Amino acid sequence: MAWLVTDDKRVLASAEVADSRTARRKGLLGREHLDGAIVLTPCRWIHTIGMQFPIDVAFLDDDGTVVKTMHMKSHRIGVPVWSASLVIEAEAGAFARWGLRVGDVIEIRGDDS
Repeated sequence: MAWLVTDDKRVLASAEVADSRTARRKGLLGREHLDGAIVLTPCRWIHTIGMQFPIDVAFLDDDGTVVKTMHMKSHRIGVPVWSASLVIEAEAGAFARWGLRVGDVIEIRGDDS
């Protein structure tokens, strides 16, 4: 388990980290909901084909800065964000609740951090 933490030390949510090819490929497929978030790393492009719920998506660069956010409905294909190195996905509406927006700096902290 990991945590999404802002540069002002605010914890946004718990997060699963999908850092293997298999874990990234599976992503949120087969799930009916998501508590917290999932981090896909490395990642520059996502799709929601086969997903059962809409999601919020944040693309982060190498420094952890949010370079793009978007809302994606199910069964859509996104476009690559070449400046991104990882993606955070959460259920639709989560980013508004968290106050997450472009320019925020996010750290992915493990339990041992």
